[in-house]
Amino acid sequence: MALSASTFAQTGIGTTTPNASAQLDVSSTTKGFLPPRVALTGSTSASPLAAHVAGMVVYNTATVSDVTPGLYVNNGAAWTLATSSGSSATQYSVGDFAQGGIVFWVDATGEHGLVCAKVDQSTGGMRWYAGTNGDTQAKGDGIYAGKANTTIIISAQVAIGDDNATYAARMCNELQITESGITYGDWYLPSKYELNLLYLQRTTVGGFAVTYWSSTEVDNDSEQAWYQFFGDGGQDYDDKDLLFYVRAVRAF
Repeated sequence: MALSASTFAQTGIGTTTPNASAQLDVSSTTKGFLPPRVALTGSTSASPLAAHVAGMVVYNTATVSDVTPGLYVNNGAAWTLATSSGSSATQYSVGDFAQGGIVFWVDATGEHGLVCAKVDQSTGGMRWYAGTNGDTQAKGDGIYAGKANTTIIISAQVAIGDDNATYAARMCNELQITESGITYGDWYLPSKYELNLLYLQRTTVGGFAVTYWSSTEVDNDSEQAWYQFFGDGGQDYDDKDLLFYVRAVRAF
């Protein structure tokens, strides 16, 4: 009786002893891997690739409004720029309509930043306080400080005196905006610093009135808070019962 046996050769790149469990073994320390180079035409499409395949990696050579050159990974539905950690994340730019509003500041990674609501939350002006003056201790300033300020203001006003009519911080805190099936409900009144960042992008964002409240209270003065004049960018403080405009922001 004759016996026969079949053998299968294993091949590898950069190695003479490829791992049987690996489809590809690249062990060179002096050479790199050159992925396919294509021109992505958008964040959810690519040319000349016709279909999305999860895990596909390409190097984008095109520069258009929503994509930049770089290494991209496909998640089965869209292309996202690969980060240095090997994962993929969406990149944002000032002026993008995203995250429930309009992007007006991004950090160095381009993955995180601030958006503002597309329209003012107050059509004719809104007071800063809840009807009773008092030191709320909402003194925070800088990036993301407005979120804590907003929480502090609302809590403090309940203790100081709240007449149950709405006011700037509460108006932002209760805002809910739904886009593409996602409801964004973590809006807040921007800090003095964040409000100035918004002013600097006023032309890109658009739709502003004149004077806007910040969430930053004046030090050692229980009756006044900071505001910004969008005509010339000046920042000053005034009585909390005055009616200034309100534009909510959120972090992403």
